[in-house]
Amino acid sequence: MEQSATSYGASLAGGAFDFWSFIRQTQTVARLLGWLFSIVVFATIINEGYSNTHEGSDTKCIFNSNDSACNYAVGIGILAFLASVAFIVLDAYFQQISNAKDRKYIVLADLVFSGVWTFLWFVCFCVLANQWGKTEAEKMLVPADAARAVVAFSFFSTATWGLLTLLAFRRYRQGMGEVGLGYNDPTNGLTSPYPSVFSGVPDGYQQSPFSSGTAGEGGYQPPQY
Repeated sequence: MEQSATSYGASLAGGAFDFWSFIRQTQTVARLLGWLFSIVVFATIINEGYSNTHEGSDTKCIFNSNDSACNYAVGIGILAFLASVAFIVLDAYFQQISNAKDRKYIVLADLVFSGVWTFLWFVCFCVLANQWGKTEAEKMLVPADAARAVVAFSFFSTATWGLLTLLAFRRYRQGMGEVGLGYNDPTNGLTSPYPSVFSGVPDGYQQSPFSSGTAGEGGYQPPQY
């Protein structure tokens, strides 16, 4: 039996969605972890990332009173959360997409976004760790555990999105080797396995059923008396 064609890590023929098989995939686990870590980062900063000083009631970012650091972490955290949800949905429907070019664009988007967010999370980790090292806790009512959690999960997010970048790159290389760039649909270009009913009859055939007999008698010459 001929093996079904594959493109970018999934069969082109489609198939029923297997939830348990999907949830156990390395890519799915990494996306769920990235989704969870992003929630920890932006939710912790929103709820506990701002504190007032001993001198006044104005709230400042707990990372060295640098509001830009908090805003940056919240921004990339929320975007990472939304992107994780979107890519999980695309991964679930990926096998149902028969167009190889559409699959290519999805994998490329995954590769580019994951690569960019790996870099942004690394910058976030470096900035938060640097600002936390400069924070004067005696001047602010700082929840130290919350600050350390944000720094730690920023680092975990960097590792998670780095893994997603690697998986997307492997899937892209695999897809480029499995299917041609011009491939669209496995049903396109197929010829009928059965010949036409009238394929054996030559075009323009109108010979009479008695013509062969007549042609055969044309060569007979009766004897002359």
